[in-house]
Amino acid sequence: MSKLTSYKRHRFPPEIIAHAVWLYFRFPLSLRLVEEMLLERGIVVSYETVRRWTLKFGPAYARRLKRKTPSRRDVWHLDEVVVTIAGQKHWLWRAVDQDGYVLEEILQARGNTKAAKRLLKRLLRKQGCLPRRMITDKLGSYAAARRQIMPAVEHRSHKGLNNRAENSHLPLRRREHAMQGFRSPGGLQKFVAVFSAVRNLFVPPRSRRSALATHLHRLNAMAEWKAAACVTA
Repeated sequence: MSKLTSYKRHRFPPEIIAHAVWLYFRFPLSLRLVEEMLLERGIVVSYETVRRWTLKFGPAYARRLKRKTPSRRDVWHLDEVVVTIAGQKHWLWRAVDQDGYVLEEILQARGNTKAAKRLLKRLLRKQGCLPRRMITDKLGSYAAARRQIMPAVEHRSHKGLNNRAENSHLPLRRREHAMQGFRSPGGLQKFVAVFSAVRNLFVPPRSRRSALATHLHRLNAMAEWKAAACVTA
């Protein structure tokens, strides 16, 4: 667990800062919409201040959130999506598990085997163990990278089997629309690191279908969020 978050020299209480950051990363809201929602509660703060809060405190909160324990029974679903930034194409490579939990995301300039190998290496380093199975679309880069990085792992390459990874792009696409695009590759990489950590925390696992289970899951998630933000209200 990283050190406690410090709010020294900030005019607004930690509860307001944490709430603003939560609104921005949890829902498809622009900075100006977050500003408006805070104003409705009588909190007068500029969207530029909200932006600074998200940049400073978002990564700190995300580092303090608990990660799902890796398992050798996990199935990795890998996919890539093209994101255009300042007229240039970039590939955002993403891996999710069988529950839709985001395991890793990395923005790269290419969609080739070298990029796929980098994704697999980062996954293995972070997860600490091999998956039971790897599922991808038919992009040949995945097969070539698997043969070099983890040849013993079963690989299924079929577009119809990989809906879980493909659907994981949708929340980011909605954010991209709300934000009117991303300004820089580095900014996008920093954003998704926090965005996916928050989504992993608040979106219930697929096995929890009942309304009560979902409600309890979100209450627990909010409690963990406040603990990560070092606030009590």
